[in-house]
Amino acid sequence: MGTSKGIDNQDMTWINRFASLGSVFATEVLPTPVPAPYWVAQNQTLLKACGLPQSWLNTDEALSVFSGNGLWEGMAPRATVYSGHQFGHWAGQLGDGRALSLGEFETNQGSFEIQLKGAGKTPFSRMGDGRAVLRSSIREYLCSEAMAGLGIPTTRALCLTGSTLPVLRESLETAAIVTRVAPSFIRFGHFEHFANQSSDPGALKLLADFVLEHHFEGHEASLGNPYADLLHEVSLKTAQLVAQWQAVGFCHGVLNTDNMSMLGLTLDYGPFQFLDGFNPHHICNHSDHQGRYAYDKQAQIAYWNLFCLGQALMPLIDDQALAMNALEPYKGAYTAHWTHNFSMKLGLSQTHEEDPQAHMALIQELMQLLASERTDFSLFWRRLSHAALQSQQAHPAWQAVKDMFIDIGKFQTWQDRYMAQIQAQEDDAALQRMLAVNPKYVLRNHLVELAIQKSKQGDHSEVDTLFKLLQSPFDEQPEFEAYADLPPAWASDIEISCSS
Repeated sequence: MGTSKGIDNQDMTWINRFASLGSVFATEVLPTPVPAPYWVAQNQTLLKACGLPQSWLNTDEALSVFSGNGLWEGMAPRATVYSGHQFGHWAGQLGDGRALSLGEFETNQGSFEIQLKGAGKTPFSRMGDGRAVLRSSIREYLCSEAMAGLGIPTTRALCLTGSTLPVLRESLETAAIVTRVAPSFIRFGHFEHFANQSSDPGALKLLADFVLEHHFEGHEASLGNPYADLLHEVSLKTAQLVAQWQAVGFCHGVLNTDNMSMLGLTLDYGPFQFLDGFNPHHICNHSDHQGRYAYDKQAQIAYWNLFCLGQALMPLIDDQALAMNALEPYKGAYTAHWTHNFSMKLGLSQTHEEDPQAHMALIQELMQLLASERTDFSLFWRRLSHAALQSQQAHPAWQAVKDMFIDIGKFQTWQDRYMAQIQAQEDDAALQRMLAVNPKYVLRNHLVELAIQKSKQGDHSEVDTLFKLLQSPFDEQPEFEAYADLPPAWASDIEISCSS
């Protein structure tokens, strides 16, 4: 594998800060080439947002690099080591089993890390082959960009390449590589790993100082200990993130500690799902037999994971009460964000004069009604957004909402209370904002499944269509109206596992 200058990197500079920490944190390893690579998708939007040269995605040389068949000068491919708790149990060392950081770079838009996922074996692959398959790679590419379109913090996907290389999972599939971009891919599991390595107790402090210096610079100290402050900031970011997931009906599916970002980003898209019919106990991961990561458990599990992070940081905090003080604000922050998000979805005024308890009662009654009838989550909120803008309850837009319920009487009772609240608050701006927080389009499982089946036949047009659609999920986009319909009956038979 050669290193080429090739591409004009313009104002971009490779800085590779994490690599400079040393070999205890990451191992140098080259990506393993694949035969006959081809483009599946290219994210020109992200390319421009990162300030990267346009030539990164339109040359044969770029295809080679993003398929693991070559490198550009300045890249420093490394696999990082981390550990973690998986399904509530300590799993020990995990590490980047199939991901390779190509390095960090600085542009006029800030610093980013670029990573290949599915680029072959690393020293941390254990019994795995280090590969990803086309099916799961399309899911990650599309969902990370769908989340970005929704305004939810996430890693991003720069491009997706495929290959004829056969990869065995439940059946024989073909390989693919996602190029991911984020300010950092550092996880809770990185800290757990070094907290459990007595051979090098200084590594934990070095890692924490690195994260503080490069990713939390400027955050105001409040607890008298920088590592407690770090835990506090991560707790608040995580609370906000999970509340955003809940508001759009997103299920992550595998919230292990090694899948939790220190920066509060949505990380590692495996068996995710956006809810169809609203079931708060929905389990989207076919491998989650106990329902640990069900939709309504996500906030609780995120706190459990933060507690594990707190334990990992204890050698640096050295005060259990202080660590708990750093963690405890998560609960209040999550509740505040959740209430705010759902109040926004209902068009309820956010002024100080409003009664938050009345808002909460209205939200909870509605959520119980949606759950009892398994009402389609995204479609309900979008129809409600249009109906709430109408002053007359007999307006056809309200009929479209009522049509989603069997027990019309129960919904009518709630609607009367809701309309009384809306009319009393006299805040038309809050109603107008409903269309900007209740998406018309989300990446439903059946939509991505159709794109996968086409791509397996060599037709990637549906991947492109979904990508364009999901960049503007709040816009009407009448030409894509069918993508906002109720899912077909066969969608309920789709099973998503951790296999990828």
